[in-house]
Amino acid sequence: MNRIRWGILSTADIGLKKVIPGMLRSQHATVDAIASRDLAKAREAAADLGIARAYGSYEELLADPAIDAIYNPLPNHLHVPWTIKAAEAGKHVLCEKPISLTVAEAKTLLPVRERTGVKIGEAFMVDTHPQWIRVRELLDAGRVGDLRTVMGFFSYYNVDPENIRNKLETGGGALMDIGCYMVRGARYAFRQEPSRVVALVERDAQMGTDRLISGLLDFPAGQAVFTSSTQLVPYQRINFLGTKGRIELPVPVNAPPDRPLELVIDSGVDPFGGGIEVETFSICDQYAKQCDAFSKAILENGKVAVPVEDAIGNMAVIEALFRSAKSGKWEQPES
Repeated sequence: MNRIRWGILSTADIGLKKVIPGMLRSQHATVDAIASRDLAKAREAAADLGIARAYGSYEELLADPAIDAIYNPLPNHLHVPWTIKAAEAGKHVLCEKPISLTVAEAKTLLPVRERTGVKIGEAFMVDTHPQWIRVRELLDAGRVGDLRTVMGFFSYYNVDPENIRNKLETGGGALMDIGCYMVRGARYAFRQEPSRVVALVERDAQMGTDRLISGLLDFPAGQAVFTSSTQLVPYQRINFLGTKGRIELPVPVNAPPDRPLELVIDSGVDPFGGGIEVETFSICDQYAKQCDAFSKAILENGKVAVPVEDAIGNMAVIEALFRSAKSGKWEQPES
């Protein structure tokens, strides 16, 4: 077998509009089935995307012996329950971020993975995009000297109370939806866990979700700061600053599949940009890259890009940031 046969658990927008189109471009995968609790929706999605089989329940998809792996883009509160069910059905699982609502919930995936022998990964698609891989190479090569600070910003504007991202009870809000990328980016860059964090949160009066959050993460090697919001002008950027230089990703998360991206390397010798180098990346679909990486991990029995242990680490920081917002004090992420 040189291709993994995938099934899609639900007709969530992120799957239909972004992830599945990317998966269909994968070299090591096929998308063979999709399920919804509404069979008509599943059939419509299958017809639109050219998927062979449509199911009117998630259970039917998990029972399909011709499916090797499941992509789980369900709402956040359903990530762990259906990932466990898929694993117990013998399916490998790529689960959308954040993988859980709490650290304790994420930890329940560890014994399930060990018992079933399947691979479980968190779908931080940025990890397998060439621009982030290049950041890792540049940091390891010392292009910025000693990394001391990571600065990130990520926002969009959405005030629809019916949108799943604005529902507190299902894990909505800025930190869980997009701030998690800033946390992940800092941990990825430092290759460490923060020893303590502090946060300031502003919540929507009606929906209760964190609509604006700023966080400070204190790492052994330096600091990371970020702001994320669900009710600001759409914008994203992340900078990695060291003792000898700076790396900037102008579009760190929503990398488009139809245009090249740029990475900025700045020596800092000229405040007007005289020390800037720009690297350009060929057009690629980050969801195709993600699918290929996970599929190859299955085919070659290798490591997945973002394993459960890493997902737990990210969730530990997120939990600590929420605790800090309540206490007004520094909080330590769970070890």
